[in-house]
Amino acid sequence: MTLISGSNAPVGMRGKAAEAGKKAAAKQGRDLDERLGLASAGRWMLNYIFPDHWSFMLGEIALYSFIILLLTGVYLAFFFVDSAHEIIYHGSYVPLQGVKMSEAYASTLQISFNLRAGLVIRQMHHWAALIFIGAIGIHMCRIFFTGAFRKPREINWTIGLTLMILALLNGFFGYSLPDDLISGGGLRIFYSVFESIPFVGTWAMELLYGGPYPGTAVLSHFYVIHVFILPLVILGLLSAHLAIIMRQHHTQFPGKGATETNVVGTPMWPGYMAKSGGYFFMTMAVTALLGGLAQINPIWLFGPYDPIRISTFTQPDWYIGWLDGALRLWPNWETHFPGHIIANTFYPAVILPGIIFNILYAYPFLEAKLTGDKAYHNLLQRPRDVPGRTAFGAGFLAFFFVLLLGGSEDVIAVAFDTSVQSVVWVLRVGLFAIPPIVGAVAYLLCKELSAVPSAGKRPLANVIVRSVDGGYAATPVELHPLEAEHHEELEPAPVGHVFVPEPEPQLVTAGVVSPASAAERTDRGPAPATSAASAPVQSTSASDIPGVRQVSRQGTPGEPAPRSGRHLFFPRRSHGGEGPNGSNGDGAGTGPDSGSD
Repeated sequence: MTLISGSNAPVGMRGKAAEAGKKAAAKQGRDLDERLGLASAGRWMLNYIFPDHWSFMLGEIALYSFIILLLTGVYLAFFFVDSAHEIIYHGSYVPLQGVKMSEAYASTLQISFNLRAGLVIRQMHHWAALIFIGAIGIHMCRIFFTGAFRKPREINWTIGLTLMILALLNGFFGYSLPDDLISGGGLRIFYSVFESIPFVGTWAMELLYGGPYPGTAVLSHFYVIHVFILPLVILGLLSAHLAIIMRQHHTQFPGKGATETNVVGTPMWPGYMAKSGGYFFMTMAVTALLGGLAQINPIWLFGPYDPIRISTFTQPDWYIGWLDGALRLWPNWETHFPGHIIANTFYPAVILPGIIFNILYAYPFLEAKLTGDKAYHNLLQRPRDVPGRTAFGAGFLAFFFVLLLGGSEDVIAVAFDTSVQSVVWVLRVGLFAIPPIVGAVAYLLCKELSAVPSAGKRPLANVIVRSVDGGYAATPVELHPLEAEHHEELEPAPVGHVFVPEPEPQLVTAGVVSPASAAERTDRGPAPATSAASAPVQSTSASDIPGVRQVSRQGTPGEPAPRSGRHLFFPRRSHGGEGPNGSNGDGAGTGPDSGSD
């Protein structure tokens, strides 16, 4: 009997044990799959196609930052004390010894100076919050300017905008918890803003704060909202957001092989998972680097909160700066009613944000109404091809930028050695003058770029050769054979282009694969069964691009074609050829509704 070196177990016995273990594991897997049906779902998930364009990773930054927020937040929650009870500080930070402060402020000092890696984790948490909100904002700009909010993805646009509002609120609640001088000032402004809401404001704030300002329970209430309620709501909405994306599939830019009825890109396994995993660790590394090297919110320099004190030259985090700027730029107007006064904080901090976000919520439906575009869209548009939308978005961003500058009007006044009132009036005028100018310039640039088909395309490199007689000649560089195969780029489709209908996509029905698609699916195993005959069906197949697969999709039969309508500043869709899903075939760059991915 043969023995394995360093072991008393015979080879035969160990082999039999390993084989028995494999059979038992396989049987358990089969039993589990028979009850939960995980195999088909797992196969579908591993074969899910993600577009390869870099801009689709902007949303991933927000997701990864949220994960970092959860990890660092759990660590900090073990040591933070959400109490406004006043104590005398006797900790390790000498300049504040003997100072009266809340337990919340003292515990934050304890985390920063006495807890191992506490300051790094706390700063990572703060930086991750800033990155999270910034990534959501940039991601939504990409969605807006490329038309990825259009039918059938209006719901995901609404969910994404709600996520941004919740992220803003939760960031403010977390910013307020340390109870330092700066965050305490923010709590006072928050109280005043919502107290100005007619009829309900006073009672709501006394309930939240535990009495009239400064209250007795505001920190404990904010802590519950920041740690439990809002993160769970954000997690639920984020899950719904991702589920809808996978149900509808990602949008994609027009390119080689990309049509309205397929998705061309990298499968989840192994390509996208490797890329996504590396991207997560890169995001984590950058956040850790910022947390360790870039100081942020040094509360020990501000001191504990005192209602009768305030610091000059202080601004909130950037995502709240535009609201602070609106408060600073708004005139001292109040509305007087018999027995009631509406304070001036109500208009810039309640009415203005309400108008802004309601416009953003309604925009997908307003654009569809103005353009008469009711078609399903899966291809994205270049911003230059929709100059009206691009001009509106650029003006909107300029409006926010002026408000953000208004939040730093005192710092600007000192930097330019002028009065604060002068800066305020310049920004007030700029708030109404700059957005239209920016929008007009953006509109003209889009029209110019649309008129030049080669704009934005990569030119071939040239070699400058000098002849014997002293002259010069430019010779294009020959591409490497592997690069030359994929160097050609798709010609941009002009506005009003008539598209040729796409061929009918291959179908995979419940348990039956069409002959045309059966050969293409041999490398992927049997087709997953669908739950209902009426559900949209899809198939994946290899594309003509090495390392890239494509998934075909079919929408609900009988979708109406887009009807013609007033185009205003938006290009009208062409109806020369009607393709599947009620769309005009390829639809590259002229009106495909894409989604909030």
